[in-house]
Amino acid sequence: MEIKVKLFGAFRIDRFKEEIQDYRQGRKVQEVIDKLQLPDHLLGIVIIGDVHASAEDVLKDDVLSLLPLLDGG
Repeated sequence: MEIKVKLFGAFRIDRFKEEIQDYRQGRKVQEVIDKLQLPDHLLGIVIIGDVHASAEDVLKDDVLSLLPLLDGG
């Protein structure tokens, strides 16, 4: 299955903005996070399609957006 992975903020450093990747059926978001070596402690928001999700959700042919935690004051 094909997943369009979109990275935001600090996750783009030495990576990509968006990329289509092939994954086998039944992949969880966490497996994509691990493959990309994104630090779990920086993960803020996971979106599948247009819906908030979690690292434990299973992917389908869709768009996965990964956003880091944001600092502010």
